[in-house]
Amino acid sequence: MDKEVDPQVLAAIDEKRLSGPRSTPVEIVAKMGVFDAREKPYEYAWLATGDNVIATVWAEYVSVGTGGRWFCLESLDTARRAGGGTRTANQVQRVKDRLALLKRTFDAGQGFRAVLQTNRVPIAELESNKSAKVSTRVRDDSEWHVATWEPERQLAVLVRGSRGWVPTEAEIQAARARGSVPDEGEPAAALAGQASREELQAAAMRYVMRHFTGYGYQAEDLTGQKLGYDIEVSDRKGATLLKVAVKGSSAAMPNFQLTSDERACSTREPLWRLLVVADALGPAPQHKIYKPSEVEQAPGFEAPE
Repeated sequence: MDKEVDPQVLAAIDEKRLSGPRSTPVEIVAKMGVFDAREKPYEYAWLATGDNVIATVWAEYVSVGTGGRWFCLESLDTARRAGGGTRTANQVQRVKDRLALLKRTFDAGQGFRAVLQTNRVPIAELESNKSAKVSTRVRDDSEWHVATWEPERQLAVLVRGSRGWVPTEAEIQAARARGSVPDEGEPAAALAGQASREELQAAAMRYVMRHFTGYGYQAEDLTGQKLGYDIEVSDRKGATLLKVAVKGSSAAMPNFQLTSDERACSTREPLWRLLVVADALGPAPQHKIYKPSEVEQAPGFEAPE
């Protein structure tokens, strides 16, 4: 419903709606190259001519992040509705078809075309209310893309506009509150307490990658190369700025050690830094960066025996 839409997003939809000829929701998709749009009026995504993917973006779920960038969260949980409850078999298949098309663009490094849609019932009731109908649907002239795809969190982030920007963790949590992705709730809290060291480290890596790319830097994951650091951070011109060894910590696993490769790299590489992500599996991780001379001051650091 319009009252659930961010005013900036709603203004853009209204401008687009009033500036062109009136078309039905199906006609809009058909004009974008979906020849069988009339046979698939209730789909969430379509494959158009030229192998272009078109996907519905529910305006009620769109958030405005840093610098006015639009984004929305995409749940990878095919079984549960965003508004609560389980999906029917038909609903599950429609969601799977949509996710398959979005994943296709992510794997190919391609964008997708979006139709922005508002609805006549509260967005939480969209799948469960039999009287739910489209209120407004317009074509978005700006390209969207899948910025992140995180099966571990059952979450993908869709971003409008150019690549290189992702929302911060705080913005993601605020967007989650809009309801497009089922709340992690108690299962997530339990996972944080039962997680392995590998899961903790993976969460810390995701956080750090998102942190640097969110500020417009290039971040390359080099974990598997055993260089003595995990992520190389560069500016937009490709100049290396930092070589970061990442460590995650949690209440259950507060301590960490440096590997022999990391210790050796810290002494010879002037760009080497230690970045510790506290509460890496929690809803609001925080981090701090340490120079080689400051490593022993990092909470949880354990010197080798």
